[in-house]
Amino acid sequence: MAQSTLYVNSATGNDTSAGTANAPLKTIARALQLVTSGSAIQLAAGTYNGATGEVFPLAIPAGVMVVGNESTKGKGILIEGSGEYISPSFGSQNITVLLAQNNQLRGVTVTNRASKGTGVWIESAAPLLANNTFTNCTREGVFVTGTAKPLIFDNLFVQNTSSGISMLRNAKGEIRRNVFREMGYGMALGDRAAPLIADNQIVANRIGITLSREVRPVFRQNLVEKNLQTGLVVSDSAQPELGSRQDPAGNIFRDNGNIDLQNTTNATLTSAGNQLSESRVQGAVDFVPTQFPSRPLGPNQFSDVAGHWAEGFIQALVNRGVISGFPDGSFQPNANITRAQYAAIVNKTFELPAKRQGIDFKDVPGNFWAAAAIRKATTMGFIAGFPDGTFRPGQNLTRIQAISSIVGGLGLTGGNPSYLNVYGDRAQIPSYATATVAIATQKRLIVNYPQLSLLNPMRDITRAEVAALIYQALVALGQANAIASPYIVTPEPAAVPSFADIQVHWAEDFIRRLVDRDLISGFTDGTFKPETAINRAQYAALLIKAFNPSNKRPAAQFADIPPNFWAAAVIQQAYRGGFLSGFPDQTFRPSQNVLKLQLILSLVSGLALPGGDEKLLAIYEDRDDIPAYARPAVAAATQHGIVVNYPHVAQLTPKREASRAETAAMVYQALVSIGRVSAVSSPYIVSRLLN
Repeated sequence: MAQSTLYVNSATGNDTSAGTANAPLKTIARALQLVTSGSAIQLAAGTYNGATGEVFPLAIPAGVMVVGNESTKGKGILIEGSGEYISPSFGSQNITVLLAQNNQLRGVTVTNRASKGTGVWIESAAPLLANNTFTNCTREGVFVTGTAKPLIFDNLFVQNTSSGISMLRNAKGEIRRNVFREMGYGMALGDRAAPLIADNQIVANRIGITLSREVRPVFRQNLVEKNLQTGLVVSDSAQPELGSRQDPAGNIFRDNGNIDLQNTTNATLTSAGNQLSESRVQGAVDFVPTQFPSRPLGPNQFSDVAGHWAEGFIQALVNRGVISGFPDGSFQPNANITRAQYAAIVNKTFELPAKRQGIDFKDVPGNFWAAAAIRKATTMGFIAGFPDGTFRPGQNLTRIQAISSIVGGLGLTGGNPSYLNVYGDRAQIPSYATATVAIATQKRLIVNYPQLSLLNPMRDITRAEVAALIYQALVALGQANAIASPYIVTPEPAAVPSFADIQVHWAEDFIRRLVDRDLISGFTDGTFKPETAINRAQYAALLIKAFNPSNKRPAAQFADIPPNFWAAAVIQQAYRGGFLSGFPDQTFRPSQNVLKLQLILSLVSGLALPGGDEKLLAIYEDRDDIPAYARPAVAAATQHGIVVNYPHVAQLTPKREASRAETAAMVYQALVSIGRVSAVSSPYIVSRLLN
């Protein structure tokens, strides 16, 4: 039986050992031969190089986590060496570590002293790199290429000869809260790369950041200072996004050689909400006044949040204006939160219709600072009073109360009692809340620090924990992108039914992942019937389970949907959420099968995706079958990776009825597009043709 964690110790381990904590392996290379997807390799302090038996490059299999010591950013856990890797993008390369899909590299130091040596290579994959140190690489610490979408968070890049990160081709992803110093370039981005770069410190390099070719990065709240020559160099056709009138960027550019920003392109750049002196700019830059107050400039604006386990959650909510700090510059993440303070946060975060009548609590006078917020949070169903008619606004909120509040207020459903097995203190969960905790666990709302397996349900909740819980709720609703954190509880999935008719089916992976999340089910005879058409009522039920949309428009009365119809509630929610509409004769036609074009239009409408570039439709051999009114939406769905075509990826067949398999595949891809689930590898996803 494969272990969930293999332990490695270069000093005391033996590669013939079992790989347990008491009998560790000696080399990472041996652990890589034994590890399975979903497992971890835990490294002890020491050096891992050729002299200790390592064979480079170390190719980490998909779904595997390599962990050292995150609290020290890998100090004393050194992976050093180099081996040849043949890159599909750039040919032969000297690299130390090759990352694959859904890898995690945490808490290690990586060095490559070979000629033109790269520490970590990421080719068309989506791994997470967090709390590592990349140093003394003769080229760059991390190279990102192809269609890669990595998450690179909280790392230190120092004294690499060329750059900290190089990102090319069509790579995207997020680069957040890293430190880049004492290198040729902090970051070098080119080709058509388009990452989000936020909350980083780029200091004391020769050049802070260089952008070339058609790169399109987005910059938010970065500190770029004291680089010897220039802070930011923009050349060729590069177009960095440095804020807008509606969205101030909050970057700081200062004290960089003689120039903070150099624009050598023929275009005029826009700067909105940045600290950037016009006298230290070379080239055309339009300084645009912002419509809203600028966000706090630069990273780490709170005195007590930098390095905190919840920093990412806190910062994200601060940026949204949902939560704030204190006048002394602190956030006080470990302070408790009162019921009144919690009501105020909920009121700012969620905009839901009233579920119940407002209540005048006898201990909440009309002039109380949170009276309006308490009343609204109560009517939305997030929080209630006590039988004696009081609200008790100054009483601290417990963790179980906060979890129950979010699940109840958002009307979340699902959950499996087996999910509670992840908690070592599950006996402390009140009986009335077990179903609620199961739902919250399945939806990945729960964030436990410092020990993942301890829920501490009856303890008072802290401001940091509330920030994490609220943010995870936004992720579950599809209103925020996921933040990587080792403290998000991700339970082992319940056993997935083995349907007799989906084995080796082209859509098997999509179907199984939706079933795993309790979003779709099969039939009582043990089949899934993947080729059967899906009707509008069945599709509405799937939409509500998958997206749980908030209301965008008033309810409608459909002449053919009686109140006792089995799907009446989900049809109404799908309509109000913008995913489905009725017909001009005031009918819904629940038994009518969904066409493939209707499926695409529904997902684009419900997700509120802007119209795409119709030039993308050239990839479809039957593009003339797409009605003119639907072309922008089909282009948007194509661009966002939602469209899945089988058996011919270049044939849309828009007027054909959608099968259950096609519906499952495109709903799953829609969830991928909003960051709710991880990507599936399938040759039938049309967006692959765009690269």
